Amino acid sequence: MRRWFVLGALLAVVLLVLAPFALILANAVKTPQDYAANGPLALPADISFASLKAFWIRADFGRTLANSAVISASVAVLGVGFSLLNAYALGIGRVRGRRWFLAAFLVANLVPQESLIYPLYHIATRVDLYDSQLAVIIIFTAIQSAFGTFLLSAVLAQFPPELLDAAAIDGAGRLRTLARVVAPVSRPTLAVLFTFFFIWTWNELFIPLIFLVSNSNQTVPLALALLQGEHDLDATATSASALLGILPAVLFFLVFQRTLTRGVAAGAVK
Repeated sequence: MRRWFVLGALLAVVLLVLAPFALILANAVKTPQDYAANGPLALPADISFASLKAFWIRADFGRTLANSAVISASVAVLGVGFSLLNAYALGIGRVRGRRWFLAAFLVANLVPQESLIYPLYHIATRVDLYDSQLAVIIIFTAIQSAFGTFLLSAVLAQFPPELLDAAAIDGAGRLRTLARVVAPVSRPTLAVLFTFFFIWTWNELFIPLIFLVSNSNQTVPLALALLQGEHDLDATATSASALLGILPAVLFFLVFQRTLTRGVAAGAVK
């Protein structure tokens, strides 16, 4: 009975989580006339992709998707790479002042992004990186690396010393030990960080809103926000834009779900 009760409670939570997505999907494939006649909670009388097509063309969504994919993937790869290098020095290398470095990374995670906008804007304009995707990639890489370094340092501090000793006996230097021993063993944790960094960067709005002013550089959340503020969109077009905005991130999460699960389980075992 307890197992069935837990299963029922989990099923109820899943339905509550999926209900908004189902509502968005149903309204995205309605016509404006169908929505006006039957309301938002009714099933669509006929499947229509007119709203999705209109929004795709209006927002130049193919280019917007490419911009978000390039920025998010670049930040995820660079963020994981810098986090691994920093954590290797702090967690395994045990550099002097390790606690102060970790405290600095912790404080960096607590600083609101709003307080960083003016100095970042000033630096970007001085080095001619304003309205550039490279500026956003650099900023997000630094932000994500601060969190990744703090997390990975705690993981690598518990790294099995036997593996490090075996690598040293085989004549491996520090970089080779990192590439051949530490990184492969830590791959599940790195995969978790990569997934989180990608999704977090994909959903960011504030910093791209400040630094990406050209239509050709817009990301998905920025295109959705600006388009809905600029044009008088009906409910079906709004649902279509929301569906197209969240669908790539959901697909990415589903593709890497098994990797994410293995990474969490590996971290629990360690």
